Amino acid sequence: MVRKNVAEIIQQHVTFELEGIDRMYLNAYVPSLQTGGGVVYFLKTQLGVRVPSTVMVAPMSERFVEAIERFVKTEGVDLVTFEKGQRKDDVAQQYLAKFTGDEGVLFVGKAQEKARVFRTEKRRDAAGKTYPWIIRSTAMPNHYYVYLLDRDFGPLFIKFCTYFPYPAKLCLNGHEWLKRQLTQREVPFEPLDNGIRSSAEPARVQRIADTLDATKIDAVFRKWLRRLPHPFAPAHRAAGYRYQLSILQAEFALTQVLDRPRTGRCFFEEVIRENLDIGRPDQMQLIFDRRVTRRTPGRFRTRVLTEGVVPSLHVDYKKSKVKQYHKEGQALRTETTINDTYDFAIGRALRNLPALREIGFAANRRLLHVESLSHDCLIGEDRLHTVTAPVLVDDQRAAGLRFGDRRVHALMHALCLFALAPTGFRHRELRDHVAQLQNRDPTTYPAGSMTYDLRRLRLHGLIERVPRSHRYRITPTGAQVAMFYARLYTRALRPACSLEPEGSPRAQRAFDRLDAALAQFLEEVKLAA
Repeated sequence: MVRKNVAEIIQQHVTFELEGIDRMYLNAYVPSLQTGGGVVYFLKTQLGVRVPSTVMVAPMSERFVEAIERFVKTEGVDLVTFEKGQRKDDVAQQYLAKFTGDEGVLFVGKAQEKARVFRTEKRRDAAGKTYPWIIRSTAMPNHYYVYLLDRDFGPLFIKFCTYFPYPAKLCLNGHEWLKRQLTQREVPFEPLDNGIRSSAEPARVQRIADTLDATKIDAVFRKWLRRLPHPFAPAHRAAGYRYQLSILQAEFALTQVLDRPRTGRCFFEEVIRENLDIGRPDQMQLIFDRRVTRRTPGRFRTRVLTEGVVPSLHVDYKKSKVKQYHKEGQALRTETTINDTYDFAIGRALRNLPALREIGFAANRRLLHVESLSHDCLIGEDRLHTVTAPVLVDDQRAAGLRFGDRRVHALMHALCLFALAPTGFRHRELRDHVAQLQNRDPTTYPAGSMTYDLRRLRLHGLIERVPRSHRYRITPTGAQVAMFYARLYTRALRPACSLEPEGSPRAQRAFDRLDAALAQFLEEVKLAA
């Protein structure tokens, strides 16, 4: 098999490309019932309770359950009790295969699951007198899953909790919505499992995919709320107790259909080999435009998993991740899943979908970008010379970034960490990483030394100052040079010096000899590094 680099595969072997929202999982809640005070107000004004207690909502819950069971009988649909560990989607697929209508309820599922609720506990005042107090808690109430087939969105489900304040969930798929839209508009396309394989009008398909927005998602939820049993009576809704949607999970997918399966296998062989070889990627924040420090919670890692014979690449950031895999033997799927919008300093409200869409699609593209750089990070002799030699820019002189210098290699490895962060990094962020990569306490790497190194990097064109800020970002040249240094260090210098004690004079002399040999090699054969 002829090996191809990532950029070549993406540029020459992609026959169809689509960017779109994939799966979305949304929370439905009543905003004014998210605090104890709001609950007390509801109990007093809507239920007429003099002494607030969540016990008083029991009749309301019973009426809601009765309404659901009555709805099942009226509609003539099955009520399925899910078994522990049973895949609900498998059950849904069975009912979907048998459904012959254009739109309607497939079945209703029932399961006992944990939920955040309110309960009342007794407290004592200073005089020892007891009084009720409403607090947040958890319980294991029944949940009803209403599986639906929507004319515009295709298969989806709404899950209702049967305990006050009756949170609900909405789950839908943007690719299923897109297929329905294309069919309705008579746009020719070949389907892919959870995607589109091809179309004679690719630009039109992308334009339609881009129109899926918060308004349409909210509208389909309201549409089915009007048809399904509701825990809140009309009088409650008239008083403002209405559901609002927030984002629990959102998947943003980039599907690139390749000309033949062999190309996809070649891509993954190369990508996985290269990304496992650079700078300990399990410690690298590769994709997401966010600051990561030693105090940042969560895991930041790159993983390669194999399910059967199909490998997948996973890049984790806090609770979110980017996943890349080969789909149906033909399509490359790059998929960003945001599980907590606050990972990106964005609220959960559905109106924030455009901002999350931008983050998700950018993360997908940046993963492909870093794969291209890591796989094809060659730099020419002239560029290597300008980096390793001193420079004079606007009367400012900067020393060269000598290849055999351990401090330089720590700088380059640290830059790899920020290669995909468009908002850049601060002085302190880079300093901490450089110190760690040298096995030094950050306090022993003075701020003045970091300022000196930043100046060297800037004058060599590897980083640039972000306008009107104290942040820097790596340039395209800087990303390529940093990847090249990291790669060559990993494959040449580190193995050559692995037998030497850390910090030994012999190890440093080995660095120096290899540095000199590399320079001589480039000079003699005029070969791009």
